[in-house]
Amino acid sequence: MAPLPRPALCLVTDRSLCRGRELEQVVEAAVEGGCDMVQLREKDLPAGELLGIALMLRSITDGRSLLIVNGRLDVALAAEADGVQLPEDGLAVGAARRVGGRVLIGRSVHDVWGGAVAASAGADFLVAGSVFNTQSHPEAMFATTSHPEAATPKGLGLISGLAESVSVPVIGIGGIDGRNVEAVMRAGAAGVAVIRAITESQNPEVAARELKRRMARAWERSGRRSEVTA
Repeated sequence: MAPLPRPALCLVTDRSLCRGRELEQVVEAAVEGGCDMVQLREKDLPAGELLGIALMLRSITDGRSLLIVNGRLDVALAAEADGVQLPEDGLAVGAARRVGGRVLIGRSVHDVWGGAVAASAGADFLVAGSVFNTQSHPEAMFATTSHPEAATPKGLGLISGLAESVSVPVIGIGGIDGRNVEAVMRAGAAGVAVIRAITESQNPEVAARELKRRMARAWERSGRRSEVTA
């Protein structure tokens, strides 16, 4: 199983928000700027096209950053990605573990109870939100037909509640940028996931580096040590 760094900065992809640039260009810059994880989330694409992008991103991230595929365990395994991010109403964690072996398994959650269930089922990390208001529909990834209320911002209380309740890393998502990332880290997050804060930046590398700097500062001030966990 690939190690999960803490604190972790995750870029969630959305090729429609890259300001006319190619997705691989933005990902390369973000990884160069210190992104620890890249989550491939292009839900409009069929499996074959998604695999092609996953293989391209694998070549960029290999040995530099974790590659996580959203929702498609088959594509993750075919691309030799490091893990899969399961929607809350997606494949069960146990089933994904039986098929995926030792790949990292993340679960999207929007309340403490759901996080506790996912952690007890064996999820390696949780992606929790939405924390703040967001203009980006993909960042409101929890607004599914079965959980439409999950798009409502939950605030920092969700992060602190999960951090106190589960032992696995909690990664905040939703409306997070340089103005509030330190507050998310202080609330107990092990990392953050962003889209627009990097993809819409004029310089994704600089944007990623600044987010990492602010995250590290908040992490150190909270008395935690940087680490890598299996």
